[in-house]
Amino acid sequence: MTDSSTPPAPPVPTPAPRRASLGVLFLTVFVDLVGFSIIFPLFPDMLDHYVEAEGTESLIGKLAAWLGEFVSHPEETKQRLYTTALFGGILGSIYSTLQFVFAPLWGRLSDRTGRRPILLISITGLALAYLVWVFAGSFVLLVVSRVVAGVMGGNISVATAAVADITGEKDRAKGMGMIGAAFGLGFILGPAIGAMLSGIDLTGTAGLPGLNPYSAPALGALGLSLWNLIWVSLRLPETLPPEKRGTSSTHARSFNPVRLLSGANLPDGVSGTNLVFFLFQTAFAGMEFTLVFLAKDRLEYTQRDMMWIFIFIGLLIALVQGGIVRRLAPKLGERRLIRVGLAMVLPGLVIVGWATSTLPFYCGLALLAIGSALVSPCLSALVSLYTPADRQGEVLGVFRSLGALSRAIAPIIAGLVFWKLGSQWPYYGSAIVMLAPLLLSGRLPRPGDTPAPSSGSE
Repeated sequence: MTDSSTPPAPPVPTPAPRRASLGVLFLTVFVDLVGFSIIFPLFPDMLDHYVEAEGTESLIGKLAAWLGEFVSHPEETKQRLYTTALFGGILGSIYSTLQFVFAPLWGRLSDRTGRRPILLISITGLALAYLVWVFAGSFVLLVVSRVVAGVMGGNISVATAAVADITGEKDRAKGMGMIGAAFGLGFILGPAIGAMLSGIDLTGTAGLPGLNPYSAPALGALGLSLWNLIWVSLRLPETLPPEKRGTSSTHARSFNPVRLLSGANLPDGVSGTNLVFFLFQTAFAGMEFTLVFLAKDRLEYTQRDMMWIFIFIGLLIALVQGGIVRRLAPKLGERRLIRVGLAMVLPGLVIVGWATSTLPFYCGLALLAIGSALVSPCLSALVSLYTPADRQGEVLGVFRSLGALSRAIAPIIAGLVFWKLGSQWPYYGSAIVMLAPLLLSGRLPRPGDTPAPSSGSE
């Protein structure tokens, strides 16, 4: 029997996570973005494949017929381009809509249980989604795969919160810049991997059922997810110690995503930053989605030319977010960099929409890439700096969810504008929308003026 008068042993302190954790989190976000974007170059041929395989009376056949009637055009090439654009917008919106719903839920769960178990669960789910895609001989299975991937892809909010856990206030923008660099590289390599692997036909291999012309890209995404799962399980310690989990009274509230996104009970400064991010991301995502269709329609770019577009944009984003932001943010402050970035994106949109040759087109792309690379990580850093430690997952989940919502609605809106008004108008319209976040960004409070911990001066 133990002596009741003996004082209990002090709790063993949670070991501080190693800096190597940043590399693991970088990989997690990178793999998620590859999984999101690897399907982009496949959209034009994917619609034709499933209609031919399943017939005009199937679900995909009826969808293609409806889209064809909706975007009716006398020129056959234009008809196919507009139909494919809307098909890609719908399929992409499924993924992003589910990210919108689940990002804050994964984030809040991670505030309660820790980041590591939620990341392991969600990465396993992504791997299963890609496995279904490998054997998606039918359009329904393809949709199931994208649904599961969209649900699990909301874990980017958890990875972002984990970065906030292991970075100090002055280094927060550096950490978010690293997350942004992972976005950029995923944006580069996702479409590039999809384009390269689409040339490998695995149909009929070893008599396996369900293999299709897109099984090789799916297999590539599956391999990356399994690599990520192994790396997280071996190299990522828990970044949120038990004493910091769910200590806020807000954790007793509903998991309803609509309430989480309403702005109620958010720390000061977060709602305004969320609005700036949503408007910016909506305008940017509309451009992002229609870019390949504009390049094909106006500049007659081939699939190989499209690959170089993504490589150019992605390399600039990775360079700026991985190196320049981390050096400028402590000196200039996040708010100032956000305004500079937005001021670059606006003319970039106009130039890309107007360009009729390669040189001005790439000049506009450079402004878009550099500007967005300044804006995104600094907005993430501001939200994190406004937020107490025990709510990072929840609040950053709401932030990421708004980005997913913008990517859900922008492709469809931009696709309709592209079809109805012409290839330049998604860019001119996005430039007009971009005026709103540019003006609103000047009203964001300094982090030190909110109850949340403050960061470097501006």
